[in-house]
Amino acid sequence: MRVDEFGQRVRAELGKAVVGQEDAIDLALIALLANGHILLEGLPGLAKTLLVRSLALTLNFEFGRVQFTPDLMPSDVLGGNVFDPRTVEFTLRKGPIFCGILLADEINRTPPKTQSALLEAMEERAVTIDGERHALPEPFLVFATQNPIDFEGTYPLPEAQQDRFLFKVVMTYPDQAEELAVMRRFHTGFRATKLEDAGLTPVIGPQDLAALREQVNAVVIEDKIFDYIYNIVSATRGSRQVQVGASPRASLALVATSKAMAALRGRDFVIPDDVKSLAVPILRHRVLLRPEAEVEGIGIETVLKTLVDAQPVPR
Repeated sequence: MRVDEFGQRVRAELGKAVVGQEDAIDLALIALLANGHILLEGLPGLAKTLLVRSLALTLNFEFGRVQFTPDLMPSDVLGGNVFDPRTVEFTLRKGPIFCGILLADEINRTPPKTQSALLEAMEERAVTIDGERHALPEPFLVFATQNPIDFEGTYPLPEAQQDRFLFKVVMTYPDQAEELAVMRRFHTGFRATKLEDAGLTPVIGPQDLAALREQVNAVVIEDKIFDYIYNIVSATRGSRQVQVGASPRASLALVATSKAMAALRGRDFVIPDDVKSLAVPILRHRVLLRPEAEVEGIGIETVLKTLVDAQPVPR
């Protein structure tokens, strides 16, 4: 199966459950092909959980969910060794992190100690429990959600944690046509809590993903595109409005995701538009504005779009 055909089939299946949110779906597919994690930010009721559950069904991946709370412990996520009196031995009781797609719901509601339990898993696809290293299933992707306006009782994600996410996807309100379609589906009996009734059919399985990623790896990037990526990322480090610019991890993310986007669009080469369209989702959580910029009401989206638009586009 070609990558572009895969993308079309997954979008068609997800459309049985999710109305709209095309940008979030496209970024989720790119993250899947680029082997990266996603931070989903949006108000309650914007189909964040529905999107992730539907994607897991469509890909036939094992789905795990953790509701992050202030009293959640790392062992609640990772699991732990439990003494079995029958065998007089300790056996590993795996936590919900041992899955294909993990939904870390409201990740900013748990203290940094528990948030950091995900760091090793996200970076190395493995966890350490009582000094012993355990590999996670392959593939393994984290979709974390957070509410952008509810700050009471929350713990902002540290920069190191945010940098592990390939994208930060901002989910917004549906337009009129989309919201009317949601209401009509609800009227005819669709319920997000009974997703199995939506008729989603798996498009691939975990074992098929490696072949799709090989196609992405074969996508060509010319030197002028590498220069374009560097110029965009470097611009965040020299801006007067930026306190902390993006690290080289952002450059690598732009390389990987641009190749995935090109493959999804049926090309075996990257064009500047691929890079430009992905720059903001990749940089918005990696760049920290100066306090004076925030006081003046200048948002991160505005700053990044200005920096990206200022870079000469290679021909």
